[in-house]
Amino acid sequence: MDLALLRTFVTVHRAGSFTRAAALLGLSQPAVTGQIRTLERQLGRPLFLRQARGVTPTTIGDELAHRAAPHLDALVEITESGLDEESGVRTLHLAGPPEFTSLRALPALTPLISQGLALRATFGTAEETLEGLAAGHHDLAITTARPRGSLLTSTPLCDEEHVLVASPRWAARLGPGVLRGGHVVLDQLPVVEVHESLPLVSRYWSAVFDSRPPATGAVVVPDLRAVLETAASGAGLAVLPRYLCEDALQHGRVVALLEPPVPPLRTYFLAVRTGTLALPHIARAHEWLLRAAVEW
Repeated sequence: MDLALLRTFVTVHRAGSFTRAAALLGLSQPAVTGQIRTLERQLGRPLFLRQARGVTPTTIGDELAHRAAPHLDALVEITESGLDEESGVRTLHLAGPPEFTSLRALPALTPLISQGLALRATFGTAEETLEGLAAGHHDLAITTARPRGSLLTSTPLCDEEHVLVASPRWAARLGPGVLRGGHVVLDQLPVVEVHESLPLVSRYWSAVFDSRPPATGAVVVPDLRAVLETAASGAGLAVLPRYLCEDALQHGRVVALLEPPVPPLRTYFLAVRTGTLALPHIARAHEWLLRAAVEW
């Protein structure tokens, strides 16, 4: 049996569609469809049921994938690790949000550089990083969205606490006891956010005040580090991850306007393409980040 046909079959099985599998393999969709039909003729059994959106494996297809995938993954590991002992440096392509990747993930992975790991980082939204991971552009992705389907697998990495902050000048102007509801704060303070939809402020208001913020952003900048600096300069309130603003809080550059009994949290996930944890350099980085996250 042609190994190329099996490789295509396993990719379709994991991707759940001929279109996504074609993108991963660098083939046209008709080529993928033709290879699957050839394999089905050789086996004399249908491997997939065609649906309106994607494909669903038959019982025979599931059984074949279960038996073939580990061996194909092992072959990929051999070919990607190389037989030349002198080529000891392996490159890990990491994707994630710019702030968390810069301040958390990359410093945590730095010790692996001395063990022969090279790092290449890409920043993007959760949707962008998962799409890039599925397409094979990244090896490892840090995302706030849990991927669905069997093409990608994810592990919870850590939770981040969100804090409502503003400059000391704005906090003094509000005074004690003013925070009775989200609308009171937003009526008096402009908002600094990463997007026009106010994703962090909206999440905070929903969790803490059970309401939606009625304001628009006075300053919108797509980087939380810039949001912090802009809020600290007195532009308005912001909702930020505690890890990002902890130092500014300790040095009085910003003030926490509220300390709710149950602070809003957001979960980060560590995502990989199914089967790629068989590759030692990806597995090592994956394990290293999970260990480091215990302290986050």
